[in-house]
Amino acid sequence: MKKWIVAVLCIAAGSAAAAPAPAQQTVRFYGYAYDLDTGKYIYTEVYREDIAAGRWVGGETRYYALDGRSLGEKTLSFAKDPYIPVYTLNLPAAGYSEGIADVAAGRVSMFKESRESGRKTGSVDWHQPMAADSGFHSFLYDHMPELLSGRSIRFTFAAAGQLDSYAFRAAKTGDTRFEGQPAVLLKVEPSSLLRYLVAPLLLTYDPVSRRLLEYRGISNVINPATGKAYNARIDYFSQPPPDAPKNLPPLD
Repeated sequence: MKKWIVAVLCIAAGSAAAAPAPAQQTVRFYGYAYDLDTGKYIYTEVYREDIAAGRWVGGETRYYALDGRSLGEKTLSFAKDPYIPVYTLNLPAAGYSEGIADVAAGRVSMFKESRESGRKTGSVDWHQPMAADSGFHSFLYDHMPELLSGRSIRFTFAAAGQLDSYAFRAAKTGDTRFEGQPAVLLKVEPSSLLRYLVAPLLLTYDPVSRRLLEYRGISNVINPATGKAYNARIDYFSQPPPDAPKNLPPLD
C-alpha cells in the first residue's frame, strides 16, 4: 500500500519558493537525502526552479548517487494548473517512469511504466482543491497562513504512481528550529482510513518565507538493494553538510 504515495515525494522540489520575486528568475539548490532509519547519506537532489511573477512555473530535479552516477530526473510545468504539474519522472536504472500527461477537459491524465508491468494509463476528475506531485508544495505555500493559525486543510491528491486520487489533509503539529532559526512542523496524511496503512509525511517549514526546510517520508528514488523507494529525510541546508559528497553535481 505504500507504493502509491511515491508520487507525493517530490514535494521537496518546492523548497526554494520563498518570498514572491518581482520578475522572472531561475533558482538552483541542493537537497541532501538521508536514510530515515539509519541516518546514512544516500543520494543528492539537484533542483532548478523557474519563477515568474512570484510563482513557481516549472523546472527540473536531477538525482545522483554518492559516486556521481545519475539516478534519474524529473521535469515539470505548471502551465495548466498552479498545483497540478504536467511532469515526467524517469528513473532509467530502476526501469520506472511516471507522470501527468495532461490537465484538460475536467480530467487529469496520468501514466506509469515499469519493466515488470509495462505502460499503463489512467485519469481522474479534475476538481478543486486538488494538487499533484510537487504542486503539493505550492498548495501548502498558498495556504500557509491558515495552517499557521491552526486550521486543518483538506484537498485531493492525484497520484500518478497509482493512476488514482486520494483525499488528504494537512495541519500544523508544533514548532521547532532548523539551522538555529524558528520553524514549524506540518503533518500531511490521508483523510481516510488509508492513514492507518501508510506513514504520514512530516515537513519542516520556515513560517516567514514559507520555504520547505526538511522532508521526511517515502522518497521517489529507488533503493537498488531492495527495489523499493527509500524512506528518506531530505534536508535543504544553506551549506553542504560535512557528510555530503566532496564533489557535488553542478547546479547549472
